[in-house]
Amino acid sequence: MTAPDNLLEVTGLKKYFPIHRGILSRHVGDVKAVDGIDFTLGRKQTLSLVGESGCGKTTAGRSLLRLLTPTAGEALYRAEPDSEPVDLFGLSEKEMRNLRRDLQIIFQDPFGSLNPRITVGNAIGESLAVHGVAWGSELEDRVSELLRRVGLRPDVANRFPHEFSGGQRQRVGIARALTLQPKLIVCDEAVSALDVSIQAQVINLLGDLQEEFGLSYIFIAHDLSVVKYISDRVAVMYLGRIVETGTVEQIFENPQHPYTQALLAAIPVPDPSLRTKPTHLEGDVPSPISPPSGCHFHTRCPVAEARCSQEAPAMKSCGPGHHSACFLSEACAAT
Repeated sequence: MTAPDNLLEVTGLKKYFPIHRGILSRHVGDVKAVDGIDFTLGRKQTLSLVGESGCGKTTAGRSLLRLLTPTAGEALYRAEPDSEPVDLFGLSEKEMRNLRRDLQIIFQDPFGSLNPRITVGNAIGESLAVHGVAWGSELEDRVSELLRRVGLRPDVANRFPHEFSGGQRQRVGIARALTLQPKLIVCDEAVSALDVSIQAQVINLLGDLQEEFGLSYIFIAHDLSVVKYISDRVAVMYLGRIVETGTVEQIFENPQHPYTQALLAAIPVPDPSLRTKPTHLEGDVPSPISPPSGCHFHTRCPVAEARCSQEAPAMKSCGPGHHSACFLSEACAAT
């Protein structure tokens, strides 16, 4: 049973992509993109999923919205504090379609996510018509108001996506996500394709919208310098697993997992007088088809011991709301 102040509680989420080979198309293995992750998301909060490319962040976000069918797990969603939780993974297609008004996504590519053959006004208003929320002049008024709210003039509704800059197209994507007044928005690398100055504007916009509409975000990113300014909590992923979770202050000021420490050390410091010693990770990210035994990170970890290659470490408590999956996190106690 979910806590009333939690919008979402995810347990054991897995997403495997089967590999078939041969004339008979036999199942010979799986790409373990997401390999059993747990997390909670509070109301009006932002949880960031961070990690290197290929760690499973995007797959996890899309599985939550059922854009990909999860292999296993449970995602309990409670629309209101006094309502009964529902398992998103157990709903039929029809039930999920009715619930999609609450769950939206902002894609990474602000151009590829928009249909180049329809105007941005039609792209934003399409969901209003599909769900029977508004038609005609009312629909046009709603679209105009959404464009204003994301910092665009209402008269651009008749333009096509190619007539906008990347930052403007992402604002259109945000307006489209807000159309049905959702409670949860998955921001899938929503600012990574934008210039740094535009990133700041879009992040500030997302923060303002969260405060105004009471939104909850799952913010997927690989840039921790961006994550620091938008997150309430952070979950660090490596090769399909979450290796550390905590508040943004705990992760940035007291990281316990060697992988988290390496990610933070890689953030550029905009002051040449401050010399930092980055933690270099050896080798490449292993294949999710055949991940390493024990701790998935042990093949690249600078402090790994023999035990790390044989046993998968359980999450240990490092303080209130702070957990790390590492045998060598001395400040953490087994839970």
